[in-house]
Amino acid sequence: MNSEMVIAMYRPYDTASTDALKELIRQHNTTLRVEEMITERPAILMEAEDGTLLEIFEWLPGAAKAAHDHPAIQKIWNRMQELCEFAPLISLREAEKTFPHFKPVDGVVT
Repeated sequence: MNSEMVIAMYRPYDTASTDALKELIRQHNTTLRVEEMITERPAILMEAEDGTLLEIFEWLPGAAKAAHDHPAIQKIWNRMQELCEFAPLISLREAEKTFPHFKPVDGVVT
């Protein structure tokens, strides 16, 4: 079984939630690393025109499934759902373009 790249997308319910959501994304990324669920490949965080945050990282084999039963990760995901919706890629305006562009967000993920 091979690793898998994922694009996790978080659309804040309002602009006031964005900073808290960024902190949760930082915690998410850190927890996944500490629990050895993602590879050493640096994660990327980007922002779409509508404020949706896109977190790109690489799952280790079997880790995506295991994360659904991990209490610390479930806690983060539940808190995220209070601040945002998990959006599909097709919902972004940028997804209609051949070469979509996003704003980089620095200082959140490693």
